[in-house]
This record gives sequence, C-alpha cells and structure tokens, in this order.
Amino acid sequence: MSVPLKILVPVKRVIDYAIKPRVNSTFTAIETANVKHSLNPFDELSLEAAIRLREASTPGPKKSPNPSPTVSDILALSAGPAKCVDVLRTAMAMGADRAIHVEIDPKTASGREKEGGTEGDSAELEPLGVAKLLKAVVEKEERNFVILGKQSIDDDSNQTGQMLAGLLGWGQATSASEIAFEKKDDDSWMVKVTKEVDGGVETVRSPLPMVVTTDLRLNEPRFASLPNIMKAKKKKLEKKTLEDYGVDGRRRLKVLRVEEPPARKGGGKVQDVDGMIRRLRELGAI
Repeated sequence: MSVPLKILVPVKRVIDYAIKPRVNSTFTAIETANVKHSLNPFDELSLEAAIRLREASTPGPKKSPNPSPTVSDILALSAGPAKCVDVLRTAMAMGADRAIHVEIDPKTASGREKEGGTEGDSAELEPLGVAKLLKAVVEKEERNFVILGKQSIDDDSNQTGQMLAGLLGWGQATSASEIAFEKKDDDSWMVKVTKEVDGGVETVRSPLPMVVTTDLRLNEPRFASLPNIMKAKKKKLEKKTLEDYGVDGRRRLKVLRVEEPPARKGGGKVQDVDGMIRRLRELGAI
C-alpha cells in the first residue's frame, strides 16, 4: 500500500558562504556578531529535493517524468537563537509548507559553559544533540522521510544524518547526488539514491522510512520569488523549546582553542625543468 511522504527538512542558520570567518578575540570560537548569516547551502539542496519530489507527484504541466509517492507535507525545522526565524521564512518561501523553530537562547544557555561548552557557542547543539532533537520531532510529527544536508559549512561535522538514522533504526543514504523512487508490485515505494565515490558512483536502495543526506551535485536550488516570500509570512511557524521534546541540550565537548590556518608562503619561479628539479632536491622533495 502506498503511503504519502511526510518530509522533514532540518535547516541551519550559518555565516554566509561568501563571508571570510574571523576568530574572536579570546580564540574560543568564530566571531558571529554583526556578520551576515544565511541558510546553509547543503540545506538549500535538501529543500529543493523535497520540493521536486512534491512536484513529481503532482499532476500538471510541471509533473516530473520520474514517478514519486504523494508528498502530503514538507516541514522545515531549525534550532537556535531567535534569528533562525529568518532561514525558516526563506525555507517556506522556497516551498516548505510549515516550520518549527526550537528556540535556544544564548543567554539562558550560557550556563552550559561550565559543563563543557564555551561562551559564544553555547546556544548551538552538538551533532548528537541535533540528532536526538530530530528523532523526537520525527516521532511527534509522524515523519517517514528525512532529507538533510550532509554537513553545515560552519563546523563541517557531517555526523547528524548518520546519528539520526542510528537512533531511529532507519535505512540511510549519505552524500546523495540523485534521489529517485521505484514502485514495487505491492504499491510500496523504494528509495533509490546515487552518490559519487572514488572512481565512480554507488547506488543504494531502501524502503521507507529513510534518512538521506545531500551533496552539492544533487540539484540547483531555486530562488524564492517575491510573491512566495509574501506568502511565507502567512504560513504556520511554531515556537518550541528543547524541553517540549524532552531533549537535553548540554554540550559534551569543550573547544580549547580556535586558530586561523598559518599563512601560506609565496612560491618561487624557475627558469627551466633542470632548475625545477634542482630546487626540489634542495627542498628534499625528491
């Protein structure tokens, strides 16, 4: 029997990809005050994938040639300070049906510093904390398909999707470059995910429910149009807390020090191949 997709797309507010990060004065974190933030690029890919799945299941001129189960709901979720509402509005302008903001106040969360966190990052959950929160949301909202970016561009952990699949006991596919559905004889659906690996591509299949993490070659996200931005203001956005989901947000890791990478030394020029070989020998490279 075919079951409609109830999709969860977690999104994160990060420093804009075009901004060069700076270490703060205490060398404990990246400076985030008065810095432009935007939606994590990998999460944009996840949103676009969810929207295309809905378009593929909708009759009409924009129907995709690739079949897909009916998508009944696309839920965007973000956990963090009040400004996370901005990325959730962006997500709904792109096509998410509704959103949940799990608010974590840096002021009230700063007490976690004594238990392993650091001031300035105490309002940010660790990957395991995010996975536990997503598990609670999946169960409460009765989701059967989770699409999330393989990593966020601020901490590059690449852990949350795998942890979530483990906590839920679901199948998983990571670093997806293509997502498709195949219908079985009993009208159920199999998820087919293709990803790039060293020397080629790998294809995996799994029944629903499933967790999929997305890579950069999956698609090209759409821009939110002005009419959709205005419509997004009327879409439902719920405010929640970690306590509502019974999740402990205390950090288990402590950042000892954050430093910028050392400046690269300038290169040198050689006149010919013999000069290059001689120079490489001087450097001990050959």
